Amino acid sequence: MILLLHFLLVAAAVLLVPRDAVAAVGHEILFVPAIIGIWRYGWGLVHLVRGVIWRRLVFPGLRARADATLARPEATRAELFLIVTSFRIEVDTTLACWRSVIAEAKAWNGPVTLVASIVERGDESAIQRLFDLSGLPDRVRLLVVRISGEGKRRALATALRGVSRRMPSGNAVVAVMDGDTVLPPGTLARTVPFFALDPRLGGITTDEMPFTVGERFPFSPWYRLRFARRHQTMSSLALSGRVLAMTGRFSLFPAEIAIDPDFIQAVEHDGFDHWRLGRIDFLTGEDKSTWFHLLKTGRRMLYVPDVQVATIEHPPRGGFLRASRILVLRWSGNMLRSGRRALALGPARTGPFLWWTLIDQRISIWTPLLGPIVAIVLALTRTPWALLFYLIWVLFTRSLQTLLLLTARNRVEGTWPLLLWYDQVALALVKGRALFRLDRQLWTRQNIASRGIASGWRGALTEAGAIYLQLLGVLALVAVVVFWTGALPFPLEGR
Repeated sequence: MILLLHFLLVAAAVLLVPRDAVAAVGHEILFVPAIIGIWRYGWGLVHLVRGVIWRRLVFPGLRARADATLARPEATRAELFLIVTSFRIEVDTTLACWRSVIAEAKAWNGPVTLVASIVERGDESAIQRLFDLSGLPDRVRLLVVRISGEGKRRALATALRGVSRRMPSGNAVVAVMDGDTVLPPGTLARTVPFFALDPRLGGITTDEMPFTVGERFPFSPWYRLRFARRHQTMSSLALSGRVLAMTGRFSLFPAEIAIDPDFIQAVEHDGFDHWRLGRIDFLTGEDKSTWFHLLKTGRRMLYVPDVQVATIEHPPRGGFLRASRILVLRWSGNMLRSGRRALALGPARTGPFLWWTLIDQRISIWTPLLGPIVAIVLALTRTPWALLFYLIWVLFTRSLQTLLLLTARNRVEGTWPLLLWYDQVALALVKGRALFRLDRQLWTRQNIASRGIASGWRGALTEAGAIYLQLLGVLALVAVVVFWTGALPFPLEGR
């Protein structure tokens, strides 16, 4: 209903705008964004079509083959290890997570080891009591790994070493998940058998549905929008046997990969050397490190679109504007740090489609800014009507993009067009901030930040360099718009 209102507002605005306003604005208000829009929306359409092909045409055949393997006893008796990492997660969320994990372990026919990687003794007591009261068969065991609160990387690496010491069998599978994830019934039966279909398969991840705790609006629709777009992009990349991250919310790996010392090392101590910032050790983004390891070693990845795990979201405090900036800064930093290394592998190793997608991630930091810059420049130099034209463009294009998300979700929401603009345009500067500050990392739940950031004059010099480079990029965009729209004559014009 709200989407219909958006289109009616667009129609009314077009009809009410006087002709002299159109003449005063000129063709640039449409021409410049349209040129960029052809690229941006054309690329989005490619993802949409590829995603539909994966979900509707290609994956159903894989699903039928995977389900057929369940008839073979060895397929449902493979040894499984389920690693759950938890830190400062509410008790209700922890219990919901572990109830789902225990139910999945009980439903699986083979041996299962549940690995609880925790920090606090209260979590250990709650998990142990729930395990003891569940009446599980002897083939299901519980391994508790207690660590200090030094971050998820250390927690996951310690758990993986614990799995390694138990000498997994040749066809064993290791699942990694967060303590705020709830598995729907049948998750293991609908994911593990895919490993039997492809010996080159190195990792599996699934769709997600967020559930927000605390301040729900506009966090809840924003999270659902982001996950709907994630579903579309991951489905598209799945056609190439790749994904964008082996998400820590729920992913599976063959045990031979998960206990590989190089894999564990990548989880615990990952990083790279930067020409301006020096050595950058990754604090967050272990899902990008596992992804990069698979990419570097040439293993295939699988996205399972018909398994949807529930994720319990606890946004940072301070309101939506502040919290969204913090989250996007963290997510974008993880994306850019790992994407930089993946691009260096080249299209032959990553696959051409993923390689170009990674390039597009960097381009898309800048292109959303062109529309508002054009509108502001023309409003200042020609007529304020330019701002209305830009608003019409935003309402129309974002409402259309929202409707197209019906190919990925059963329903869309009326708030998504404006949230989509916010996600693409308003947060573009935040993503640009991450681009020039790859050493800045923050994990709000554990209240830990980047180690080794220079202080004193070195820190001030590094920050000044980041500000200069980001400002230079924005000013370059403004200069292109100013000269392109004719707001100022080109310096060489007339010579």
